[in-house]
Amino acid sequence: MPSIYLSPSLQEFNEYYDKSGSEEYYMNLIADAMEPYLEASDISFVRNSPDMTLTQVIRESNAGNYDLHLALHSNAAPDYLSGQLTGPDFYYFTRSVRGKRAATVLADNYMKIYPDPSKVTIMPTTSLAEVTRTRAPAVLAELAYHDNPEDAEWIKNNINAIAKNLVEGLTIYFGIPFVDPFEDEEDNDNINGDYENEYVMGTVATKNDRLNIRRYPSLDSEVLTQAPKGAKLKVYCMTGKWYVVDYNGVLGFAYSEYVSIDKE
Repeated sequence: MPSIYLSPSLQEFNEYYDKSGSEEYYMNLIADAMEPYLEASDISFVRNSPDMTLTQVIRESNAGNYDLHLALHSNAAPDYLSGQLTGPDFYYFTRSVRGKRAATVLADNYMKIYPDPSKVTIMPTTSLAEVTRTRAPAVLAELAYHDNPEDAEWIKNNINAIAKNLVEGLTIYFGIPFVDPFEDEEDNDNINGDYENEYVMGTVATKNDRLNIRRYPSLDSEVLTQAPKGAKLKVYCMTGKWYVVDYNGVLGFAYSEYVSIDKE
């Protein structure tokens, strides 16, 4: 499973425009709300603690083997523009190809929920320590401006929507299914009911070769196992052109063109 280091802001001194709470307070609320979506979507995570310093956060992140370091922040304009700016920024280290891709995917997905999608931007940086000094590819997300009443109120009123959207963006980046733990069975996009418990049977329909079961839905991803033509698979759901399948206890992704769903 992919893993992330989740780093909500440590900046307790950055008050929101109305003094209702700090940047640290609201970013931790979003991180709290992200946890069930991360767990349901099978993304492992380690999270910083509010009493840590930035140096300790970077050290802890670098001590692990993470696929992404994600820092959560809200922004504030310079004094001469205080309260006048709006819009989210997704920062990545200038020379990090994977960081840029992650920032792009997260920003593109964030456009679905931010009131003015044209203001969602990705920004290269060589100065933000949390993206330049982390070993894992990193994204620092400034989710909106907390000194602007409109932006700040949007954050405060959309904690769960932001959390859900960020995790959905992570699943797109990692190429894995997004699973909503709060979604009713009749509303989900699975082939047949709940991802964890329900499935339909499928048959490997390759011409001659064995079917590769991969770790992620990509032809470049690691092959976990192979299934011969005619083998039976449990098929749980679909993401893009790939099925999530179980073959002899191995859970992975199979290209849908080579799997025939059995008729009841």
